[in-house]
Amino acid sequence: MLPSMDLPSPLKPARPARIGLFAIGLEAYWAQFPGLRERLEGYLRDVARQLSSSGGAIVSAGLVDTAPRAAQAGALLAASDLDIIFCHAATYATSSLVLPVVQRARAPVVVLNLQPSARLDYETCGTGEWLANCSACCVPEIANAFARARVPFHVVSGMLQGDPASAREIEEWLAAARAWRALRTARLGFLGHTYPGMLDMYSDFTAISAQTGAHVEVLEMCDLDRCLRESHPDEAEAILRMTREMFVLEDCPEEELQRAARVASALERVARQFDLDGLAYYYRGVDGNEYERLAAAMILGNSLLTARGVPASGEGDLKNCVAMKILDSLGAGGAFTELYAMDFVEQFVLVGHDGPGHLALCPQKPVLRGLGLYHGKRGHGVSVEFSVKPGPVTLLALTQTADGRLKLITAEGESIPGPVLRIGNTNTRVRFPLGPAEFVNRWCREAPTHHFALGAGRWHAHLEKFSSLAGMDLARVC
Repeated sequence: MLPSMDLPSPLKPARPARIGLFAIGLEAYWAQFPGLRERLEGYLRDVARQLSSSGGAIVSAGLVDTAPRAAQAGALLAASDLDIIFCHAATYATSSLVLPVVQRARAPVVVLNLQPSARLDYETCGTGEWLANCSACCVPEIANAFARARVPFHVVSGMLQGDPASAREIEEWLAAARAWRALRTARLGFLGHTYPGMLDMYSDFTAISAQTGAHVEVLEMCDLDRCLRESHPDEAEAILRMTREMFVLEDCPEEELQRAARVASALERVARQFDLDGLAYYYRGVDGNEYERLAAAMILGNSLLTARGVPASGEGDLKNCVAMKILDSLGAGGAFTELYAMDFVEQFVLVGHDGPGHLALCPQKPVLRGLGLYHGKRGHGVSVEFSVKPGPVTLLALTQTADGRLKLITAEGESIPGPVLRIGNTNTRVRFPLGPAEFVNRWCREAPTHHFALGAGRWHAHLEKFSSLAGMDLARVC
């Protein structure tokens, strides 16, 4: 999905989603229709193969056809730390066999109404053959039972094989489950403090952990300073060589470049020592002191971390770090971004930010530009500059409502080519279905934070499913 740019390998292996699976049937049928149970078990193997192709870990409870087996299946799935459960409606079964399984398991449920045949041969089809194809028969009954028991659920209808639409929807659920696993098991570092006065970005760490499952590791500049002192010169030299290969260097004083490489090696040590999956950071410093110089030299290192699966969100925006992690886990990238300007002549919105960039989103070598001044921040050093490759893009913001709930906001647009600002920042032209003024009006109507994550591709369908798994509201602009 992302451009094929030579990037350093991820710092941590991806965590596969844990996927529960069971099929349903009715024991009374087996003696009446010999071979029917074996056919349904074959369907279950087909579904398991389709689900396992995503790389997820499958926990199968088999074919549930009696109340005792339902209890056993529920106990197995409940003990398996699942991100999602698929229930294959292989034939008719009473809802009393299905509800206990998911009640015990307590994971989001997708009912698969997948029919093996495109149509029945109405002239010759007998009852046994019909039962082998009547997946739709019990799905309304299951939906009613789930709704009355307050069990959230979704239904995917289609054919068991050769159906691109249902296969795509199942893959979207699997991708959303991977992203949910990545977030709810994540360790997010918070280094320093939030940029003073940005009220939208102040985060309640307890709310983040309670509503996402992620752990927030509070870090000190002392931790970064210690890792800098522990770093071996060879580590910084290797980063310096890689930087000269990966970037176009413009106005980069050698001293600043070497300092950025040393801090990058220290940031990698911080990420490894604290087992981080993301990082929100900001530190102001005073009078050119050591911590101020450290904070000013973090952009290169945090761009490299972001490219390696540890998204770094500047200005201490922890909520945006979560949004970046979601998009990155889906495979979209997820760059640290805000609205820059509206262009009423060519009808686009310029978006970008100073600080780290997601290097996988750059279609060519990004620029590393030396800056004698960081606007609104102390210090000076080198900064990353590029535009996201032309094509579809998705915006994702994570905000907090007045009642303390986390809320996702998304929009889809198109990255378009054209001149951008050459100020040492990432910045990209994005055209939306709405004009720039109306887009900004509708985006602000959802009360976002002023930062958002920007990813390559169209991901609204995946994000809808992710929001359902995570129990977060999702607002779509445009």
